[in-house]
Amino acid sequence: MAAPDLADLDAFTEVARARSFRGAAALRGASASGLSEAVRRLESRLGVRLLNRTTRSVTPTEAGQRLLQRLGPALTEVTAALDAINDHRDTPTGTLRLNVPVIVARVILPPLIGPFLAAHPGITLEIVAEDSFIDVLAAGFDAGIRYDERLERDMIAIPIGPRTQRFAGAAAPAYLRQHGHPTHPNDLLRHACIRHRFASGITPPWEFERAGQTVRIVPSGPVVANIIEVELQAAIDGLGIIFTFEDFLSASLTNGQLQPVLQDWWQTFSGPRLYYPSRTHMPAPLRAFVDFVKGKEG
Repeated sequence: MAAPDLADLDAFTEVARARSFRGAAALRGASASGLSEAVRRLESRLGVRLLNRTTRSVTPTEAGQRLLQRLGPALTEVTAALDAINDHRDTPTGTLRLNVPVIVARVILPPLIGPFLAAHPGITLEIVAEDSFIDVLAAGFDAGIRYDERLERDMIAIPIGPRTQRFAGAAAPAYLRQHGHPTHPNDLLRHACIRHRFASGITPPWEFERAGQTVRIVPSGPVVANIIEVELQAAIDGLGIIFTFEDFLSASLTNGQLQPVLQDWWQTFSGPRLYYPSRTHMPAPLRAFVDFVKGKEG
């Protein structure tokens, strides 16, 4: 039996980890049909089914799971060996894959991307923005960006972007003229509120803090969305009070489309951190990005 193609083994690993051809294709920047063909080719060559496929899920068979367990470390070593060639280049080359929250993708990364890629033209930067918590390494990413409460404790973490951020409340002037200004977070229970729903289906409570006192409420209102542009426009249109990252509201607060609500209760929290595993052979693109971020912080 001829040895399987390394690219087919890599494709199988990606699909098995993502439990989805489409998910793996999105992460790799490839086509789902191409990955499916690679897995079929590998199964044909090995003479065994590696993945169980249904219309709703893709899961490794027992043979597939055993192969995945052995392949993961081996492919990591292959990647590290190939990446070691970068040590002999004037500038690093390769792909850096980051998994980040939506707020980071929209607000924090854009000012960094241009200067970083200008300094390292051989690097391709792949960014996937999602607020759900995943094992970024198992999903095939080189590093992630998350906030303190979501950081894995066995990872190295360095600040990226602002040291602190705030959640802020706001509403259109017309809404506040008609319904009045809340003076305490509990007043929001009598107001129309615009809520955010994460991809997981969770609609989190709103949390406020002042002088050591924390108040959590579960508001209600006419709009629930998972897209900040929809939520922001609803607030500007006077449909209710919005509560989100201050960064999302700053332009509308500055131009007067929105007015602050309960400003003395806005909660401050630590800014995001870039996190990555502590390993001897760090991929050159990741090492370059870490050095770039540290240089910005310094």
